[in-house]
Amino acid sequence: MAEDKPKSRLVLASASPRRLALLERVGIAPDLMCPADIDETPERFETPRRLAIRLAQEKAKAVVDLPLVKDLGPNVFILAADTVVGLGRRSVPKAETEQDVKAALTLLSGRSHWVYSAVCLIDPKGRQTYRCSETKVRFKRLSREDIHAYTASGEWRGKAGGYAIQGRAEAFVRLLSGSHSGVVGLPLYETVHLLEGAGFPVFHTLMHKPSTLL
Repeated sequence: MAEDKPKSRLVLASASPRRLALLERVGIAPDLMCPADIDETPERFETPRRLAIRLAQEKAKAVVDLPLVKDLGPNVFILAADTVVGLGRRSVPKAETEQDVKAALTLLSGRSHWVYSAVCLIDPKGRQTYRCSETKVRFKRLSREDIHAYTASGEWRGKAGGYAIQGRAEAFVRLLSGSHSGVVGLPLYETVHLLEGAGFPVFHTLMHKPSTLL
């Protein structure tokens, strides 16, 4: 009699409630949320797209050998993501201070920019695959009052490009061509495609509250 195959387990290498909510939207609940501690400094001459892909790959690799991940058993899938806003070959940094967000919004005002959202998956055999969504976003011309009010909202903290499209900043968007979920932080089409291709039972998982390693 053949032995039952070990249950597939999913680790989300992130502490982001936005990424968790996006996964849950398509019926996927990770067994563990495990943020990766990596250096996110861009390399010299690194394009925004390449930066997003490299950081997603490094995040996935950073959690593979953690004890809590190993404790999940032999059939573990590691999912990681990173989102970078690009203006030409320039990466717009994540906003950590009010000065950061004001500078970012001034830069993006009235212009088109690209949002690169990369997803990396490491399967139980250690094979790594990735996908990267590319979304064009155009902002209206922002007034000084727009920038001041958005800065005061605080929702920009830690966000790529200094804005959260799922919040008040959606009112700034004149055009979006690509993946809305990718701009939020996890491109769902690419994510499901990766999981299905690696053999993870995407539409056969039971929703449950994941454990969190902080």
